[in-house]
Amino acid sequence: MKYKIEHVTRYEYSEEVSLTQNHARLLPVNFARQICHSSRLVISPAPDYSTQIRDRFNNLVTIFEVPTQHTVMEVKAISEVEVLKPATMDFLVQQITWESIREGLRFPPDQEHLDAMPYAIATGLTPFNNDMRQYALVSFTKNRSILDACEELIHRIFTDFTFDPQFSTIDTPLERVFEHRKGVCQDFAHVALACLRSIGLSARYVSGYIETLPPPGQQKLVGADASHAWISVFVPTLGWVDFDPTNDLKPEEQHVVLAVGRDFYDVTPLKGLLFGGGAQTLAVSVDMTRI
Repeated sequence: MKYKIEHVTRYEYSEEVSLTQNHARLLPVNFARQICHSSRLVISPAPDYSTQIRDRFNNLVTIFEVPTQHTVMEVKAISEVEVLKPATMDFLVQQITWESIREGLRFPPDQEHLDAMPYAIATGLTPFNNDMRQYALVSFTKNRSILDACEELIHRIFTDFTFDPQFSTIDTPLERVFEHRKGVCQDFAHVALACLRSIGLSARYVSGYIETLPPPGQQKLVGADASHAWISVFVPTLGWVDFDPTNDLKPEEQHVVLAVGRDFYDVTPLKGLLFGGGAQTLAVSVDMTRI
């Protein structure tokens, strides 16, 4: 599946901004199942300085500075991305137990396991406690396939938690989300990560887009698609296997990966600092169109 994606971020300020410096993670990554054919940022006012680097997770980061006085700043990311179907999994690979992977992460036998180890550690947004560990162990029973156990855990989060955009913000503690069983896609991803890390497994946060299809007979609305979050779990020989707890599915051709990290803070689409500005309002829209 091929898509054209336009992601528009617009800031409006009550007072003039004299200078803003930003890091943008808005250009999709390339990996085995995803090819980014083209991507660019259109920034207004135009920056006088802009460069690109790779962060520690291999995400493409655009660093830019706007010294022009302004009360509105708009950053538009325009990309064309091709997403391929996942390869068929070998039967023996599907039977890898979660305990064997945990032991491999405790005593890494190769570089693949060493690279996965940082994703097994709790972060500020994914602290875990014994309640989360016990919640995970309901699915991760003795000698169970990690893929089967992950599918069940993701299904339980989907069933037990209520999608409620009014309940949480990025600053809402994960313990509160877990206690009240409410939140949004980034909360569900953080819950899944905390559960998996609590039992010694490596899992990473994935930010990106999911295609939303209109009801039959209706035209798709511009900006109706959304930025999204899900997780991927480390499985030796397979690498990273994606799971979407918000929708209870394995991402395939309708999910586009923007960036990966340990939690949301590692993949924030746009962050920085500014001088001036007063009060500000933020508007974000995403349009994801099949080519």
